[in-house]
Amino acid sequence: MDITSELDIITRMRGEVMSRQELTGENLFLAWGYPTAFFLLVEFAALMLWNQDWCAWLWAGIPLVGAPLMIHFLRKDYDRTHSRTHDQKTILVMWIFVGVACCIGGFVMGVTGVFQQAFFAMLSLLCGLGCFMTGIILHFRPKTVCGIIASLLSAVPLFFQGELWPWQLLVTALLIIIALIIPGHLFRRFVRKTHPHPLPVMEGSR
Repeated sequence: MDITSELDIITRMRGEVMSRQELTGENLFLAWGYPTAFFLLVEFAALMLWNQDWCAWLWAGIPLVGAPLMIHFLRKDYDRTHSRTHDQKTILVMWIFVGVACCIGGFVMGVTGVFQQAFFAMLSLLCGLGCFMTGIILHFRPKTVCGIIASLLSAVPLFFQGELWPWQLLVTALLIIIALIIPGHLFRRFVRKTHPHPLPVMEGSR
């Protein structure tokens, strides 16, 4: 292989690596979407079956599963690219803000006694807005559209009050599917299709 061919391969490899740096994080929506929807559905089913106070604590499984998955995927992305772009840092900080806002908002609503009335509407709205802004930053229209839909429907849980409160869990799980799981899969498929991870093997390197 002559020097020109080797330089062409190196340039192409560098271009692929740089493009991957702009589109990492394809698994983060799924890392939070699936645990959130799953534990909300489990809590809804448990309340429907037993209606006991302990059922309301099943939400604790969301951070116990989602946080380790997020850390795993962040480390995996960083090991692959060894850097993060400004857009990636902006998105990460934004979702950290969403998570902190949900935690603080849930605590305050619990203390003031309005948790059941408004928390899940707030959670759905913040996730919808986060999805919308992520789509805007990444110029990925499906996330933008899903974010708009989830944000517009975030008020639906407010219609289930009193004895109907457990149904807020089911509605919120459906909104999480719209805001996180569906756009997460669409973005993951887009990244895998346009930015395949395996690098080309240079001749003579084996």
